[in-house]
Amino acid sequence: MIDNPRQFLRQLFDVAVAAAQPSRVIASALPPLPRGRVIVLGGGKGAVAMAEAVEAAWPGRCSGVVVVRDGYARPTREIEVVEAGHPVPDERGVAAARRVLELAQAAGADDLVLCLISGGASAALALPRAGVSLAEKQAITKHLLACGATIHEINAVRKHLSMIKGGQLAAAAAPARVAALIVSDVIGDDIATIGSGPTVADPTTATEALSILDRHGAPVSETIRQGLASGAWETVKSLPARTTSRIIVRPRDALDAAKRWAETKGVVVVDLGDGFGREATVVAAQHLPKIVEAATGGRPTLILSGGEATVVIKGQGTGGPNTEFAVALALGLHQAGLHQSGLDHVWFLAADTDGTDGIGGHAGATIEPGFVAKCRGLGLDPVAALAANDTAGLLARTGHLLVTGPTFTNVNDFRAILVMRKE
Repeated sequence: MIDNPRQFLRQLFDVAVAAAQPSRVIASALPPLPRGRVIVLGGGKGAVAMAEAVEAAWPGRCSGVVVVRDGYARPTREIEVVEAGHPVPDERGVAAARRVLELAQAAGADDLVLCLISGGASAALALPRAGVSLAEKQAITKHLLACGATIHEINAVRKHLSMIKGGQLAAAAAPARVAALIVSDVIGDDIATIGSGPTVADPTTATEALSILDRHGAPVSETIRQGLASGAWETVKSLPARTTSRIIVRPRDALDAAKRWAETKGVVVVDLGDGFGREATVVAAQHLPKIVEAATGGRPTLILSGGEATVVIKGQGTGGPNTEFAVALALGLHQAGLHQSGLDHVWFLAADTDGTDGIGGHAGATIEPGFVAKCRGLGLDPVAALAANDTAGLLARTGHLLVTGPTFTNVNDFRAILVMRKE
C-alpha cells in the first residue's frame, strides 16, 4: 500500500530525472585524447552539467564555451558558461553563438572539438544568417511556439535561418575532429532535430522550412522568403568522416528508471512510451481510456508516459504543456466519475524533466482526487483557466504546482498516473 501518493509521485519524478543526468555517462562516452587542443563547445539546458562532467573526467586540459538558459549556469574550472534567452533567443545568445562559431573555425587538424548538445541549444546558439535580424528570428520563434508547431517543424525553420545549426558548426570546425555528445529531448530521438542539429547533416530542406512558415502563417520578410525559396540558405547535407554525433541520454532512460523503481514498491506499471507529441489537451484525452481500464484492476497501477506535448496559445495567462495536461486530465476524470469520491483514487504528476514548463517558473503539477471540486469550492473555474492558458495561475492558487528549479538535464515531459482502489 502506498501511504503517501503525492510523495510517491515526487520521488518517482526524482528517480526519472536522476537517470537522465548526463554526468552518469559522460566519462565512458569521451573520445580518445587528441594530439592537439580540446575545444569544448555547446549549449542547452544540460550543457553545464555535461561541461562539469567533462572537466571531472578529462585527463588533460580543455577550454571552450557552453551557452545555457538563464538560471542554468554553475561554476566550472576551464569551460566558460554563458547565460542567454530561452525559448526566444536574445542578443546574449547571438554574441555567444558567434564566439562558439569562431572557436570552431579556429580549430586545427590535430584538435578535438567536443560538442555538448541538449534541448535548449536551438535558442541558446542563435546566430541568424546575414539578411535575418534577431527581431525577425524572435518574432518567428514566438509565432511558431504560440500556434502549437511541433519541435521538428520549429527546428527545421531554425536550422535554415541560422549560421550554426543544421550541421554548420561541425562543417566550420573542419579539418578538426568533431565529436558531439547529445542529450535527447525529441520524440523518436531524431538526432538531426535535437538542438537543431549543429553537428549533424540536415535532412530537411530550405523549401520545407518555407512551407512550414507559410502553413503556420508566420511573419516572413521578402529577404527570408527569397533566401529559402532559392535554396541559397540550404543547410549542410554531408559531413566529413571525422565528425561523429552520439546520443548519450534519452527520454526512454527516465521512463525505464521510473518503471523499475515503481515495481519495487509493488505497483503494476503500464508504460505508454515516450511518443506523445500532440496538443496537451489531446494528450490528456488519449490517457483517459487507459486510466478507466486500470481502475478495474485490484492492485495499484501506475501509468507512465513521456513525449513533448504542445500548447496553442489563445489567452494571456501562465502555464505550459504539463499544467495544461494536468488540468485537462483532471476535468476528464471528473466527468468520468473517477476523480471524485467514488471507488477509485487517481493521483498524477505531469512535469518537464528540465524543471521548466512553459511560463511561470514551475516544472508542472501534482493533482489528487477531488481537484475539480476543490477548485469550484474556492470559486475557481478550471475550464476557464484552461481556455485562457492560465493553468499555472489556477494551480498556484490551489497549491498544486510542482516547482523544482533547474534540473540540468532535459528529456521531455514526464507523466505518472497512479490509480488506487479506495479503502
